[in-house]
Amino acid sequence: MRPFQFARVEDVKAAIHAHTGGGRADDVSTSNSPNQYLAGGTTLLDLMKLDVMRPARVIDINALQQTNSGKIEFSSKGLRLGAMVRMAQAADHPDVRKNFPVIGQALQLAASAQIRNMASLGGNVLQRTRCSYFRDTSYSNCNKRVPGSGCAALDGFNRSHAVLGVSDQCIASYPGDFAQALLALDARVEINGPKGAREIPFAGLHRPPGNTPHLETTLASAELITAFSVPPAPWARRSLFLKIRDRESYEFALASAAVALDLDGGTVKQVRIALGGVAALPWRAKEAEAQLAGKQLDEQTIEAAATATFAQAQAREHNVFKVELGKRTLVRALHQAAALEI
Repeated sequence: MRPFQFARVEDVKAAIHAHTGGGRADDVSTSNSPNQYLAGGTTLLDLMKLDVMRPARVIDINALQQTNSGKIEFSSKGLRLGAMVRMAQAADHPDVRKNFPVIGQALQLAASAQIRNMASLGGNVLQRTRCSYFRDTSYSNCNKRVPGSGCAALDGFNRSHAVLGVSDQCIASYPGDFAQALLALDARVEINGPKGAREIPFAGLHRPPGNTPHLETTLASAELITAFSVPPAPWARRSLFLKIRDRESYEFALASAAVALDLDGGTVKQVRIALGGVAALPWRAKEAEAQLAGKQLDEQTIEAAATATFAQAQAREHNVFKVELGKRTLVRALHQAAALEI
C-alpha cells in the first residue's frame, strides 16, 4: 500500500471541503479521483492493498453515521435508507424485512457477516468489479484501470464476466446485490457535492462501459451518496431476491434476480425485474417486464419473458453458460414471487 494523507470529518460539508481541498473539485469521476471517501472500507482498502487504487488522500466519513445518513426511516412516504447505514443493520430492520423483503434478502445474501457489519449501503452500491484482470496490476491491458490499454478478459478466462450491457472495451460484471433490489423498487439516490444537493433515480447512477469503462457512475468528483429513498408501491411486498452462485456462502452471483410483482389473481398488473451477475451494471430487465405486463403469469409467458431478456446477450468463450443460467434464474424467481403469501 502506498503512502496517503488521512483526514477525519464530522459532517457532509466538511467531507466535501476535505475532498476538494477547499477549492474546486478535480475534473475526474469519483472512482478515479486522487481523493477518496472511506466508510466501511471493504472495497477501497482491498484495492489499495492490491495497488489498483492509489489515492493521495483518504477521507474518513464514518462520523456521518450520527447524522441522517446513518438512519433508517419508514413512513407512509416509503423507506429512506441513509448511505452510512451498515448492510447488516438494514438487512435486519423489521420494516425492511416486512415491507421491502427484496432489500433484506439481497443484503443478507451478500458477503460475510463480518463484512455486512462493516460495509455501508452507500459504499456497497459503488463497489468495483471483481474482474481478475482489473484487480491484478500485472495485466497492463485493462481499460477500467488504464483507459485505452485494452481488455484482457475478452480473450482471457471470462467465466465470471457479463453478457448484458457489455462493450468491446469491457465485459466486467457488476458484483453487487443490493443495487438490483433498489433498481427493482424504483429507488432514488440523494447526493451531495460541491454544487449542492441533488437527487436522481437509482437507475441513473451507474454507467454502461461503452467506450469509457473507467467512468463507472454519474457521480462527479467529491460527490457522495447521502441516502436512498424507496417509494411505497403495490409490488414492494411481493418481492424477493434469488442468487445463484458456485457456493452458498460468501460468493458473488453468477446470476441473480430481484423481482417485485403486483398480481390481480394470476394476472400481472405490474412487475419490476433487475438482474445481477450477468450484466456490466445493475440491469433492469425491461423486455421481460413488457412481456409480462397485463398477462396471465404462466409457464409460457414466463419463458417468453426470460427469452426476451437475453435476446441481445453477448457471450464469450467461458461465460456462454450465463445466458441459459440467467434465463433459468429469472424463471425461478418469477415462480417463487408468484407463490408468495402476502
